[in-house]
Amino acid sequence: MSDETDGARELATILDSIEESIISTTVDGIVLTMNQSAERMFGYTAREMVGSSISVLTPLDRRDHERQVFDRVRRGERFEFYETQRLKKDTRVIDVELTLLPRRDVLGHVVGIVNIARDLMDRKRLDQAERDQFLLASLISSADDAIVSKNLDGIVTSWNRSAEKLFGYTAEEMIGKPIHILIPPDRPEEETQILERIRRGERIEHYETQRIRKDGRVMDIVITVSPLKDALGRIIGASKIARDITDRKRWEKAELAQSFLGALVASAEDAIVSKTLEGIVTSWNPAAERLFGYRAEEIVGKSIVILIPEGHPNEEPEILARIRRGERIEHYETKRVRKDGSLVDIALTVSPIKDMLGRIIGASKIARDITQQKQAEAREREALRQAQEASRMAEEANSAKDEFLATISHELRTPMTAILGWTRMLMSGEVGPENQRKALETIDRNARSQAQLIEDLLDISRIVSGKLRIEYKLVDMAAVVAASLEAVRLTAETKRIRIQTNVAPGSVPVLGDAERLQQVVWNLLSNSIKFTPAGGVVEIQLQRAESRAELQVIDNGIGIRSELLPHIFDRFTQGDSSITRSYGGLGMGLAIVKSLTELHGGTVTAKSEGEGLGAAFTVKLPISSLRYDPRRQTRPETSSLKTGLNQAHELVGLKILVVDDERDTCDLLRLLFNECGAIVQTTATAADALRVFDEWRPDILVSDIGMPGTDGYELIRAIRKDRGSRIPAVALTAMARIEDRIKALSRGYQLHVPKPVEPAELISIVSSLVGLVDHRPRE
Repeated sequence: MSDETDGARELATILDSIEESIISTTVDGIVLTMNQSAERMFGYTAREMVGSSISVLTPLDRRDHERQVFDRVRRGERFEFYETQRLKKDTRVIDVELTLLPRRDVLGHVVGIVNIARDLMDRKRLDQAERDQFLLASLISSADDAIVSKNLDGIVTSWNRSAEKLFGYTAEEMIGKPIHILIPPDRPEEETQILERIRRGERIEHYETQRIRKDGRVMDIVITVSPLKDALGRIIGASKIARDITDRKRWEKAELAQSFLGALVASAEDAIVSKTLEGIVTSWNPAAERLFGYRAEEIVGKSIVILIPEGHPNEEPEILARIRRGERIEHYETKRVRKDGSLVDIALTVSPIKDMLGRIIGASKIARDITQQKQAEAREREALRQAQEASRMAEEANSAKDEFLATISHELRTPMTAILGWTRMLMSGEVGPENQRKALETIDRNARSQAQLIEDLLDISRIVSGKLRIEYKLVDMAAVVAASLEAVRLTAETKRIRIQTNVAPGSVPVLGDAERLQQVVWNLLSNSIKFTPAGGVVEIQLQRAESRAELQVIDNGIGIRSELLPHIFDRFTQGDSSITRSYGGLGMGLAIVKSLTELHGGTVTAKSEGEGLGAAFTVKLPISSLRYDPRRQTRPETSSLKTGLNQAHELVGLKILVVDDERDTCDLLRLLFNECGAIVQTTATAADALRVFDEWRPDILVSDIGMPGTDGYELIRAIRKDRGSRIPAVALTAMARIEDRIKALSRGYQLHVPKPVEPAELISIVSSLVGLVDHRPRE
C-alpha cells in the first residue's frame, strides 16, 4: 500500500512539472484530476474543479462542437493538436492547442478522457516576432543604406551589402576588425566620443561626418547610431546606418520609423513588398506606391495578383511554388499592371521569409522599374540590326570594290599593251617609215586614254572628299560645246559616227569653271560615242530654257535597261561588269558629270526607252545674270608641243637640274629641255642632287617628291635652309592630292605639277619661273 501511495505521489509530481495543462475526466466530463499547469492556465484550483464538469472551460459558442468531439473520444478515437479556445476563470478567452486521449481500464474499455492543453498565445507572439525579425534581416540585406553593428569596443559585428558598396570592404574583411579603419586621421577622437554617448544610452541622429573608403577616397556621409540592448536592457553595442550625403534630401524627407525596418523600407528607392504564401500583401513601402500607383491602405490585405497582367496567369503560382521550395528568384524581368491600367517593365528579386525554426512563412519582394533599361536594350538591338545591315552593305561594297579593282586592272593594262608593243617594235627597228606615224599615234592615243582614267579616279577622290576646286568665271557654254566636239571628233570619225549640232545663236553664259564644264560635255559625248554602233548618230543641243541653259546629248545607241536607269549616275556603275563586256571604262564618267553639274548648281537626268532604243542625257545649268564679254573669255583648248617650243626661248642657256628616280622620266625631260636650248643635268637621288647643286649651281630645279631614301621635301629643305638658296623649284610628282600641293608649296617649291603633264604645259610652267632666276655673278 505504501508503494502505491509513493507511486501516485511521484506521478503527481511529474504531472505538476509539465508545462502543458493536463486534466483527467470521466467519460461524462467530470474532472478527476488537474495539474498545476492547468491551474495556472485556467485560473481554477484543483479543489475548485475536481467533481465539476470540464464544460465550464468551454465557450458557449463551441460547446456543441466540443460535445461531438468528446463523443468520438468516448468511442476510442484520439484527437491530437486540435486548435480551439477555452474560458479562464476571469472569463477571458484564450487560444489553445488541445489533445484528447481516451483512458482505458485493464480490459480496454474507455473509462475516462485525458485533456492535454497548450496555450497558443505565447507561440503566436513568438511566430510573429520571428517573422518580423527575419523580414527585418531580409530587408536589411537588400537595403540601399549601409547598416553596421559593433560592440562597445568598436569591433564590427555585422556588415550588410550596401556597406560593402559604400565603403569598398567586404563583410569578411570588416567583421571582427575595429571600426576606426574608416575614420580619417584628422578625426582621432570621434569614435571614442560616439561610443561614450552610446554607453550613456544616447541615440545619435543625422550626424554629418567623413569616412575613408578602401580605395583611400574620403567621402561625406550622414550617420545615425543607436544603442543595442540585450533582453535585460543592458547596452551591449551600437547599430549604425550610413548614407552618402548626396542622398540627404531623400533621407530628410523620410520619416524615422519606430524601428530600423520602417526607416529602411520607407526610404528605399525600390519597391519593397512582403506577402504570405497565399500571395496576400502584408507590407507596401512608399516606393511601391510610386511604382504601382496603389496606396498601402488600398493593397495591404489584398492578393498580389491584382498587379499581374492577364497574359501571365501562371506566373504568381510558379513564383510561390519556388518560394515554398526555399528558392531565391533574382533579377527576374517581367511586367506588372499599374493602378491606371498601364504596363510597366520591372525586375524582381524575391526571397523566402523564414521563422526561427527555418519554416518558410512568406516572401519579400524588391521591384525596380526597368522601362528605360528595356528602351535602351531595344535601341541596342536596333543598333545591332543597323550594324549587321551596315556589315552586309560593307560586304557588298567590298565585293564591288574587288570587281572595281579588277576593272581598273583591265582598263589600265589594256592601253599599256599597245604602248609597250609599238614601243618595242619601234626600238627594234621592225616598223617601216610608212607605219611609224601610225605607231606614234597609237602610243599617244593609249597614253592619253590611260591618263584620262587616272584623272577620272583622282576627280572621283576629290569629289568624295569635298576637295574638288571650282574656279568660277563667266563661261560661254557654246564655246565649251565647240571645244568638246573638237576633242571627240577624231574618235567619232574613226567609228563613222555622225555628230549633229544644234546650238542656239548668241552666247549662253553661265557662271562656272570652263575646264570642268568641258569635262561634263566631253564625258557625255564620249559616253554616247562609246555606246553607239558604227554608223550611228549622236546629237548635241544647246538652248536657253527660261533662266537655264539646257544641254542635251542624244544618241541612237544600245540604250539603258530600265533596272539600271535609276543607278546610271552612281559611282562605278556599269551595265556589264563581266570580263566579257564589250565596252571599256571604269563606270565613273557619268558620276563625275553629276557631281560637276551639281557643283555648278545644275541638274542632270537620263532617259531611255530600253535596250537598243538609244539614250538622252539632259544637263540644266543656271544662266548668269552677268554680261558676257567674248574678248575676256578663253576657249578651252589642248596645248600643242609646237606652240610650247615656240614660247621656250627664255630657257635658252639656263641650267636646269632634274631629280627623279625614274630613268625614263629623266631622259624625257633632258630631251625636252635640251630642245628648248637649256643645259640639263639629271640625278636619281636627293643626295646626288645636292652634290650636283653644290658643284654645278643650277638656275632652276625640277624634282620628284616620292624618292627612295631622302624625299623631295627633305631635298628642298636642305636647299632652302642649309644652303640659303632661292632657286626657282618645281615639284613634278605623281602625288596629286590637294594636301600634297599645299605641302609642296609650304616646304619651298614655287609650283606643284601633277604627273602626267603635257610637254608644252611643262615648258610653259618652267618658263614662267625664269623671272625668279638669280642672274648675279657666282663666285
